[in-house]
Amino acid sequence: MSATPLRLAVDIGGTFVDAMELDTRTGVVRFRKASTTPARPWEGVLAAVDALGTDLAEVELFIHGTTLGLNAVLERRGGATGIITNYGLRDIFLLGRGNVPDDRMYDFQYERPASLVQRRHTAGVRGRLNHRGEELEPLDEEGLREVARQLVEDEGVISIAVCYLHSYLDPSHEQRTAELLREWYPQVTVSVSTDIVREYREYERTSTTVLEAYIRPIFERYVDELERGLAEKGFAGRFLIMRSGGGSMTSGTAKKSPTHTVLSGPAGGIVGGGYLAEVLGRPNVLTFDIGGTSLDACVIEDGAAVVTHEAELEHFPLLMPAYDIRTIGAGGGSIAWIDRGLLKVGPESAGAVPGPVSYGRGGTRPTVTDASVCLGYVNPDSFLAGSMPLQADAAIEAVRRTIAEPLGLTVEAASAGIFDVMLAKTVGAVRQITVERGHDPRVFSLLAFGGAGPLVAPLLAREMGVREVIVPFAPSGFSAWGMLSADIVNDFSRTRMEVLDEVDLDDLRRELAEIGAEALDSLREQGVSDEVARLENQLELRYLGQEHTLTVVVGDELDPEAIRAAFNELHEARYGHSMDSKVQILTARVRGIGRTVRPELPVYPAGDGDPTRALTAHRQAFDFGTRAAADFAVYDRSLLQPGDTFPGPALVDEGTSTTVVHSGQHVRVDEHGYLLITLEENA
Repeated sequence: MSATPLRLAVDIGGTFVDAMELDTRTGVVRFRKASTTPARPWEGVLAAVDALGTDLAEVELFIHGTTLGLNAVLERRGGATGIITNYGLRDIFLLGRGNVPDDRMYDFQYERPASLVQRRHTAGVRGRLNHRGEELEPLDEEGLREVARQLVEDEGVISIAVCYLHSYLDPSHEQRTAELLREWYPQVTVSVSTDIVREYREYERTSTTVLEAYIRPIFERYVDELERGLAEKGFAGRFLIMRSGGGSMTSGTAKKSPTHTVLSGPAGGIVGGGYLAEVLGRPNVLTFDIGGTSLDACVIEDGAAVVTHEAELEHFPLLMPAYDIRTIGAGGGSIAWIDRGLLKVGPESAGAVPGPVSYGRGGTRPTVTDASVCLGYVNPDSFLAGSMPLQADAAIEAVRRTIAEPLGLTVEAASAGIFDVMLAKTVGAVRQITVERGHDPRVFSLLAFGGAGPLVAPLLAREMGVREVIVPFAPSGFSAWGMLSADIVNDFSRTRMEVLDEVDLDDLRRELAEIGAEALDSLREQGVSDEVARLENQLELRYLGQEHTLTVVVGDELDPEAIRAAFNELHEARYGHSMDSKVQILTARVRGIGRTVRPELPVYPAGDGDPTRALTAHRQAFDFGTRAAADFAVYDRSLLQPGDTFPGPALVDEGTSTTVVHSGQHVRVDEHGYLLITLEENA
């Protein structure tokens, strides 16, 4: 038995910080929340840990999910960043691809977001490789010295992104540049493209490097401050940070590669969703996470979430593995407003400061949380287990003044309208990752978590015909719980671009072995022993002439026919057809995985099936099944037992989250204490 038997997982969101403690001896989980502190985000994390009262000297593992990097880009709070590239290519990042986002295709007034880098902060240096990685012109080190002086001394740049043409084939020019920059200006952060990703497409590789350079100074400070604060409280265990594509990495590795953390907050819930899909025997799951500022949905098919190798952050491409998440600005803090007589919800959020009107922190514009108070779903006196009473009268007045009166509606109708608009946006987001990709949402289970997930998920299930809603224990902290089951993961890749039937298999095996050695070294540096390390070889493939790719896991044998068959099968499943065209290898990849011990899902003894013991009250609330106010039974979730069943309309209150069950729906408590919500005819 470990002398330090506790694990802590902390997920920081736009409104609240969720902290969860797991006792590995007993399997007991404890959960607390604290408010996010945007100006000094580490303080909110430490406050959530303090709320748990955990003895950090007994904590063996602290794992953390954060959207700090994401928010730094969205809010333009990164460090002053410069770019060094080849002479004549200084505008590669500013020009980009020149394309217009799909949702703004017909908007003739569309303007691209402001660049992260000013043009005067870009510079070109002589030195060039050809498309085979052969040197055409040596690196001009004197010229490099002059542009570095201009960027750092004249322009005040504190972070530099280095990206040269074709350097993915030979990184020597980039590595020499980084060596000299660190020698001349040790105080400046230097990010090198081939340290991050060795793949073709100069703009995408440059963008990835720039984003890392942009967020790295503030990310390093954040992690340093958090490490210092934890150490002062007695923590001496391992500190891991979630990755956007699943798995985790040590805090030291994260400081070197912060771009891999930009979507790490939502990733925790998807890792947990994949684990539950396996344990609960439900291979097809839709994760449905609604927090204070956003809604994140992801498909888990056959027990695995879809991972893409190119993400996008405010239209800037990122060449990194990330879960295929559909995110919209619709959360509990999303602001309701009127635009030319039409009711809209989000994407602007009240955030943690000032927060919804009902928080009493100075907010004046009504949010989804305020609407839920007006509709009777949330008990103002027991919000966050009574630690943060809400001001119901202020919420009602804000909805009346801002929404109801301008639209000629009652407060109840206006609040229901806010939910209707949010539901319409939600259906659109879920359709994008299900129906539009050939998935039938009716065969999926909807896993509802986040503070507002159980509030909205039963409505979504009614609208889309989803067969089942699963509400896990402590849904508002489920992303933190999911982090506890995350492996240590790192990904490495190299571009090849050759036809599968013409590839030199021995050369491909040799390159996969070289990439695998990098992955294994990375795992060792993060404390993973060779006994628990596992390497997964992957090939990124496409039909010759296509632009987009699919990733296929391959074994050591590298049988071209088997690889082709697996690719055809995946293409058929994803796009509804396969072709007889030649298959092209674009990228060779290796994922290094260090297995961790997952928390066991407890099984509780069955009760007598009568939930009366948990019935604490009845309350008038709005029932979307009848579109009218109705009498809702209110249950205390902590008193429900496996085997209990009851119909809607009902509210299940567990302090930090409320599950809203409408008429025509039915609830059953499973052996793990999870709520399973179905239509009454399917109960």
